[in-house]
Amino acid sequence: MFAMFIGALIGFQFARVPGLLLGAFAGFMISRVIRSRLQQGIQGVQDRFLESTFAVMGAVCKADGVVTQDEIDVAEALFTRLRLSPEQREKAKAAFGRGKAPDFDLDAELDNFLRMTRGQSSLLQMFLQVQVSAIAADGTVDAAEHDMLLRIARRLGLPDSQVEQLEAMLRGAQRGGGGAAGGASTEKQLEDAYKVLGVSPSASDSEIKKAYRKLMSENHPDKLAGRGMPDSMREMAEEKTREISNAYDIIKNARA
Repeated sequence: MFAMFIGALIGFQFARVPGLLLGAFAGFMISRVIRSRLQQGIQGVQDRFLESTFAVMGAVCKADGVVTQDEIDVAEALFTRLRLSPEQREKAKAAFGRGKAPDFDLDAELDNFLRMTRGQSSLLQMFLQVQVSAIAADGTVDAAEHDMLLRIARRLGLPDSQVEQLEAMLRGAQRGGGGAAGGASTEKQLEDAYKVLGVSPSASDSEIKKAYRKLMSENHPDKLAGRGMPDSMREMAEEKTREISNAYDIIKNARA
């Protein structure tokens, strides 16, 4: 719309009404080309997001020396949960197999993904969230798997605290959010809640509220989709915001 207006304005200056019409048409065509290029760019990021997600997942699941059936089942369940088309499913399977291969270059894969997403921290965090979910398929994250997650985070330029935050979110989801609805929360739940918000237990109420609002804004599903997160991952993004909200409630209840 803006391009049409500018085109019409310029055209009017040179040829009055005929120029206005021609300028508006030219502006309309330019705006269509720009929208098309932007959409292609986002689609490229989405495709790369899915491929890298499953390739790295294959490497992550093999971090403890063997890919368990539980981990394979999680990958299969994720295919369904993300509503992948038959073509996307086959690409995801191939990527997962590539990640399990002995010669898989994890650092190169992460570097390519980092370039494609232009280092957008919210997308990188969502990518890491998927890896944490996959690695904890058997209910635990052992030392080798934790080290692998740290390696991924550091390669993507994310702080170690991001791994701790996501692991805390996972534990909260497994507990079912106990303590958030007014009941007494355990010491571990409260400790994890502070990790989810990335704040110290000594933080003031205003600091906690500020951290909560910042996380909710950064992880809004619509905002992530606009930056290249596949639409199929919206449900996972919504789960993350629920865990952030749940952690905030646990802290508020504990302080009340």
